[in-house]
Amino acid sequence: MDLDLLIAELLAGKTAALARAISVVENGRPGFERLLGEVHPTLGRARRIGITGPPGAGKSTVVERLVGLYRSAGLKVAVVAVDPTSPFTGGALLGDRIRMESVALDQGVYIRSMASREVCDLLDAAGFDRILVETVGVGQSELDVARMADSTVLVLVPESGDGIQTLKSGVMEVADIFVVNKADRAGADKLRQEIEVTLGIRRGNAFRNMPAHHGWRGSGEAGKRGRTNVTLSAAKGQNFDKVSVPAGAQGASGWDQPVLLTTAVKGDGLTDLASALDQHHEWLTTSGELDIRRRRRLLERTREVVERATRRWLWEETRAEQLITDRLDEVAGGRLSPYELAAEVVEELKQGERI
Repeated sequence: MDLDLLIAELLAGKTAALARAISVVENGRPGFERLLGEVHPTLGRARRIGITGPPGAGKSTVVERLVGLYRSAGLKVAVVAVDPTSPFTGGALLGDRIRMESVALDQGVYIRSMASREVCDLLDAAGFDRILVETVGVGQSELDVARMADSTVLVLVPESGDGIQTLKSGVMEVADIFVVNKADRAGADKLRQEIEVTLGIRRGNAFRNMPAHHGWRGSGEAGKRGRTNVTLSAAKGQNFDKVSVPAGAQGASGWDQPVLLTTAVKGDGLTDLASALDQHHEWLTTSGELDIRRRRRLLERTREVVERATRRWLWEETRAEQLITDRLDEVAGGRLSPYELAAEVVEELKQGERI
């Protein structure tokens, strides 16, 4: 493999080179870290948007509709379907099953099902304007998506059980925008109100968007329920039409997460969502939060690389494996615990015990 040629073609936006580069990175082939290192200086152009939520919330349909809106503005869009890594095969459980048929054949859209977070860097380097990261909504993946994205959207449905009580701890904190999808079903408004009240309690203003007794809404910004026009900026000078999204998107202490109603299968409310995402990106940029989030992402990535290199060193260049094997009979016989043996191995390595 000519790595220099692959990097050059990747940066030129060639789809075949992107596919090869992704395979190199996901399979950990020789040179994959150099590949990622070479493209690093080009990163930061794409907006990374995470879409998470429980199974059955309609995330794929939301993503499909967002892709259509972004493509109508002339933007290149990549979709990353992040599946849990299989402990048996190391691959993605859902494989390459793609349910976004209406956009899958668009030359300006790239869709991939995978487990590696580093692939987003390759998509950024290849010149995509938007990277939509969708999780299957299983366990830790709901929180992991926030570590990969600039903006995180949490998609729920009226049937989410007892409303927000079903949300896992920490999920509400990482969401920048809440979406109640399938809003044509009973209970959508109730769920939205529950979310808004909970968000208000966290901000110390429980009834920011709730009508009070006899319709009184209070005074000042806290009592406003109005709507405001925002414009979704696009590359090459193209804009979406001005649309209405809930007012008060930026509170005194930062970003106040809006709660939007959508019926993605009909396309209802998706322009509002796209506009809210644009507004959030503007806030991220002007407040400095975008730089903070990206620096945090780089810190976590560097730690991951160090841990990967350390594991490789541990098992390939030290006597750790042999030290464990030599005393495994003691562990099997109950005379020594795995924890005691591990502590001894680590202590020996600290003292410079190497091959």
